[in-house]
Parts: sequence; structure tokens; C-alpha cells
Amino acid sequence: MTDSHSHSSPASDPVPGAPVPGGPGAADRAALAELFTETGVPTALVGRALTGLGPAAADRLREDPWRLLRVPGVAPRQADHFARALLGDEAGPGDRRRGRALVAHLLAEAARHGHTVTPPAQVVTALERLQVPDPRQAIEDALDTAEAIALTEEPDFDEAALEDGDLEEIPEPEETLGLARWALAEEDAAEGLSRLTATAAPLLDDPTIKAVRSGLPEDRSLALTAALRTGVTVLRGAAADLAATALALAEAAAAHGVRAAVVTPTDRAAARLAGPDAPAYPVVGLHALLEPLADAEGVPDAAPGPVVPGSVVPGTVVFGRGERRPLELDLVVLTDAAGLDVELCAVLVQACADGTHLVLCGEPESLPPAGPGRVLDDLESSETVPVVELESTGAGGPPAALTAAVRGRELVAVEAPGKEVVIVPAASAGEAVHRTVQLVTDSIPRALGIPVEEIQVVVPAAPGEAGAAALNTALKARLNPGPGRFGGFDPGDRVLVAAPLPQAAVGEGGVVTGADAAGLHVRFTRGTAVVPPELTSRLRPGWAVTVALGRGTRHDAVVAVLPPDGDSAGQDGAGQEAAAGLSRPLVATAFGLALRHLSVVQAAGPALAAAVRDRPAPPRRTRLARLVVQ
Repeated sequence: MTDSHSHSSPASDPVPGAPVPGGPGAADRAALAELFTETGVPTALVGRALTGLGPAAADRLREDPWRLLRVPGVAPRQADHFARALLGDEAGPGDRRRGRALVAHLLAEAARHGHTVTPPAQVVTALERLQVPDPRQAIEDALDTAEAIALTEEPDFDEAALEDGDLEEIPEPEETLGLARWALAEEDAAEGLSRLTATAAPLLDDPTIKAVRSGLPEDRSLALTAALRTGVTVLRGAAADLAATALALAEAAAAHGVRAAVVTPTDRAAARLAGPDAPAYPVVGLHALLEPLADAEGVPDAAPGPVVPGSVVPGTVVFGRGERRPLELDLVVLTDAAGLDVELCAVLVQACADGTHLVLCGEPESLPPAGPGRVLDDLESSETVPVVELESTGAGGPPAALTAAVRGRELVAVEAPGKEVVIVPAASAGEAVHRTVQLVTDSIPRALGIPVEEIQVVVPAAPGEAGAAALNTALKARLNPGPGRFGGFDPGDRVLVAAPLPQAAVGEGGVVTGADAAGLHVRFTRGTAVVPPELTSRLRPGWAVTVALGRGTRHDAVVAVLPPDGDSAGQDGAGQEAAAGLSRPLVATAFGLALRHLSVVQAAGPALAAAVRDRPAPPRRTRLARLVVQ
């Protein structure tokens, strides 16, 4: 991914309903719908397939039916059924196209769980279960396509053993497999972070830094000093303290002529953080900072990056900022870097010129990114950059106090004299949905004066009787009933971006204002955008969202719905598995999204306290911590 300026996310389930008619890609959509009808594949899969396979998807599938496995959510048995419908008796388990596709599918599934690499033995075992006669050949075939790559890591060992000639003490190199897209992005991210560290010079001289930090508490003084002197810095702390520190760092730097910016995950978060009085430095969403391009053709500085040699990953958003056109900034402070996956990290660091200082802020015990990797945790564990822990100021009131307790593995009752935190018991998933609708449409607006537009419902996962899909159905019926004529939506519907668009980042919320042949008209924070028909499947209903998708924006009021433990299992809105439902990072991240009020619809029973006490985030296989020290 040399000079890569692109980012894409695993697409998840399409919005139900007919697509917006007409527009670019209509012929591809029609051809794919005809093929799916011919072979018995649900036509609801068309939007997702176009996103995953790109133009001429029908022709690609006729040439190799197992390419259907590239579409998120398609299982091997479904791809086999499709292949038999197309090829008849020629579709056998030993078809090399099948083996090659299954290898990529298994690595993609690992990526959906956050892993950037997978041991070959695990892939071989899975291929054997799928009745692939020659798993090793299947892996070689996948490597030949360059979609998957083999990686070799030299393990750490005692160099004294080598000097003593004790070769038995030297471990074998570790071999792993990964999709090129993620493995190369992780290498690019590591290379960029190392480059920023190596090329950094102090942004201000020592006497000025000493004067600026005069009177600051020790932790804030350390944060400011590290940010101004070091190429890459990690700040840890509560959300309110990180936000205040980010603004203070940028203000102090800008006051002395340093080109600084505070960057947030979404435009809405940036607008809230900046407040009504525009500061002397930009406060901007990361997507907007990187300048996404609606059409990159003919733009010399917009290289999408060869994630797969000779092709661009379908669904990629191309950015104008990158190695050949870097950001004109000396200091970049990212407020919620815990949500940064390896691909977006690679895009960001490549957009930073030599000498730019990058400050990555993150709360401890946060939910890992929706995409593969664990950038902030890996960077911290590498011990290659300064890490400053901010002392809590107690800002944020009762919701912040409860969040801090959860991060400390305790579920406690907090003082909330103004009903800042309310626990609403629910005996079942159905009652949880009923209580949630009541809170959003009546109780919170009436009792607290917070409008519906400022209330966000968050849940662990999309499926289930009290998942995001069920809650959105119930909330739409009360707040904006309609048939969903336009890609499953009606004017007035709240929507959320679930995979990156040129117009908006993942997690950005908006409101549908209309639709025509050009696409769906959505009002986002930075203005109304037209989402073309082939991209409407990247939008989800936005009254209720998964924590993974909604983490980038905080709201005046949050209703956190914690369903019965089994109800939240499955795929969440970002394509991640929530196999056990609740975890401490998920609960902490959900609660931390509330600014003024938090309602917890508690249907999980004792499982909630157990998750907070005992269940961390599932481990991820990544390489970044090793790569940045090489």
C-alpha cells in the first residue's frame, strides 16, 4: 500500500427494501439481479454483492461462482449451492477456484474478528472441515492471486544462545497468513508511525515549552511536553479529560504559531467539540481532514493504493491527502484513536508529512476498532512512544462516574440527583424494546427536555429480539412510519453510515430528506449529500445503532439496551462477532457515549455484572507492536 490514500470497511447486512431506482450502476444491478433470480439467490443480496465485487459483478460470478464468498455474510454452503446452480455437476469440492476462495474467506472471517494474521495450521484445519482435498494447494493458489500473502516473523530469542552454539534454544520463525489488504496496511501503519517518530523535532524551543506548561498539573504538563517534543504520543484518560486536553494542546500550540488541528472520528463530534465559538485552530472530522474524493480518476495525487496488485478493493474511499499531498499541519491530535483500525491508521500517518507530531488519545478498556487491528494498544505495548495517563478531573457527572467504575471492573450505583443515570429493569427482550421506545419517545423528552434528535439508542449487536434491527423497526413505527420506498428508507428517517462513503465516515449520522434517480438525499453535519443507489446499502437505520458503529459520536442522552445474554450473540453492525454478547469494553464504551443522561435498559440480569468484572475484549492476532520496533 505504498502511498495509499484509501479506506474501506467490511460491509454488513444490506438495508431491506428495494434499491433507489436508476442512477449509475443500474445495468450492473439489473444483470446481477437476473443472475441471482436464475440461480435462486435472494435478490436482497444484490447491493451487498455490488459493494463486495464491484462493476460487472455478474460476469465475475459466472466466471468464478465462488467469488460470492467475497460478499460479507455469505457462507461456504451458500456459495457451493450457487456454484452448483451455475455449473451443475462440474462444481465439485476439489475445484481449485473453490479452495482459493475458501482461503480468502477464512482470512476475511478472521479479519472480521479483528485479526490481521492467522496461523496456516488453523486455515488448513478449517479447509479440511470444508472438504477441500488439498488444503496446502488451496493456500498456494490463494497466495498466487496476491489477495492473500504469507508473512514470516523472526521471534525474539536469547542472543547468548546463538553465541554459545545452542541452536536448540533458537525458536523457529513464526509463519502466518493474512489478506494483503490488512497485512500490508498494518505494515504501512507501522512504517508511518516509525517515520513520524524518527523525523520529529521539537515544535517549540525549551524556554517556550517551559513557559507554556507553567502552572499546569503534572500530568497535563507531561502531555503537553510530549506532544510538542515527540513525533508520536499516546494519551490515556476519561473522555472529557482527553477532549479538554486535546483542545488545550492545540490552543497552546496555535498561540505560538504551530499549525495544529484537533481531529475527531465524525463531523458531528467535531461540531460538538468545537462549540459555537470557532477556535483559532481547526476542529474537524478525520474523514473531512483527509479530503475524500467523489471521483479519483485523473487526479494524480489520489492513489488508492494497491491493496490487491492491479486492482482497487471495491468499496474503497479514496482520499486526496497522502504522501504526495500531505496535511499542512505540524500537530494533529486525534481524540478517539481507540477506534482506529490498521487501514485508517495507515491512511492517516501517510497523510502526515515528515516532522508532523501525532497525538493519539484513547480511553482505557475501550471497545477495539470495528476493523482489524488494535493500533492504540499495540503502539502502547511496543514501548516505542511516550504514554501519558491523565488524572481524572471528575468532569462528565454521573454518566462519566459510572463509566469510570465499569472500566475499573465494578458495576456500582452512582449518585444522580437530576436523573442523570437511570436503570430501567426489563424481564425480557420484548419488554426491553417496549421500555426503550417509551424512553425515547416520551420519558426522556418530557422529563429532561432533551429532544428525540439528541437521544441515541445503543446495543451490543444488530440481530436478536432486542437488537438494533428490532429496535429500529419499533422506533420507526412510532417516530416516522412509512414503507421504506427508497432503499428501505423514507424521508425523515435517521440513518447511520455503516461502511465509508465519499460523503461521510463510518459512524456519521444523518437524516433522509428525499430521493430521486441520482440517489438518496441525506442531511449530514456538513450539509446534504446524495448517496448513489449502488452505495445506499452502506446506510443503516440510525435510531438504534451497535456500539461498534456509534462509538465515534457522543450524545446528550443515550439509552443503552443490554438484552438477555443469548439475545445479543451474532454479528454486530460492523461485521464483528459478539459471540458472548457483553464485555467490559463494550459496556464502558456504550455508557461513555452519554454526555448529560444515560438510561440503562437492563435485561441482561447478573450477566451484566459478570461481564464488567470478568470479560475483557477478545484477544486479537496483530503484528503492529513488533513492526514498529524493527
